[in-house]
Amino acid sequence: MDATFEEAPPLPSWLAVELPFRRRMAVIDGVRVHFVDEGNGPPVLLVHGNPTWCYLWRKVIHQVTPGVRVIAPDLVGLGLSDKPRRPAAHQLEMHLETIRALVRALDLRDLTVVGQDWGGPVAAGVGAREPDRVHGVVFANTAVLPPRRPFRTKGFHRFSQLPVVSDLVFRGLNFPLPVLDRVQGDRSSIGRAEKRAYRWPLRRIRDRAAPLGLARMVPDGEDHPSAAVLDEVGAWVEGFRGPAALVWGSRDPILGRALRRLREGIPQAQVVEPQAGHFLQEEVPEELAAAILGVVENT
Repeated sequence: MDATFEEAPPLPSWLAVELPFRRRMAVIDGVRVHFVDEGNGPPVLLVHGNPTWCYLWRKVIHQVTPGVRVIAPDLVGLGLSDKPRRPAAHQLEMHLETIRALVRALDLRDLTVVGQDWGGPVAAGVGAREPDRVHGVVFANTAVLPPRRPFRTKGFHRFSQLPVVSDLVFRGLNFPLPVLDRVQGDRSSIGRAEKRAYRWPLRRIRDRAAPLGLARMVPDGEDHPSAAVLDEVGAWVEGFRGPAALVWGSRDPILGRALRRLREGIPQAQVVEPQAGHFLQEEVPEELAAAILGVVENT
């Protein structure tokens, strides 16, 4: 994929205060991808998941820069990146290849990849397809190993597959943004101000395809487009022997119990298990930052 760079659009003043970082746009095969590019030093790629954007990493970025260079993109469909109108446009392969193209365009090397939620397989996918560029990995409340068979989806993902009603709820009610606090250990960690920031990029109904599309990316069978990609990514993760860390919110109702399998799949990983929920960047940014810097410094 070809890429060029341009200035990022301005943020409203109340949000600019929260994101006082250098921001840019990469135009990758005609698709505009917004990203933070802040700090100097060894590069660190921070990848968010559904339905957030680079705003999720703001507290972590403050704590790891200027000692490292942070690249924190918005996945296509979220944040300030371009927003396809169809949920079906959101395939794991597309998101992985877009972020991979950004890494190649910036020529990032000795890279530490960090991912949470869908950001985990996207970040690990960069490692799987650009292994010579990756120095270390940090994963937080995500799924980066080959999916267990038979496939088992959660109620949230089964609901996303329902015709008509799921579209009405995800688009009409901007779901799941109003209930993000319910997957937190400390529900006050995503309060009114944070919800306003997460809603802002998806304030228009026509821009709300991504949360539904990413929910539908969870595989429910061998023929699902995500299955083969997750197998590829998982095989790389299981074979990776470089510096690694797992920071796992044990009060996460979605993935809190997945840590045991990750410990076995990445035996060399340093493990931190705070009493936090799914979006632990909002609750324990200092523990995530310490893990990232530990991996960066581990040669």
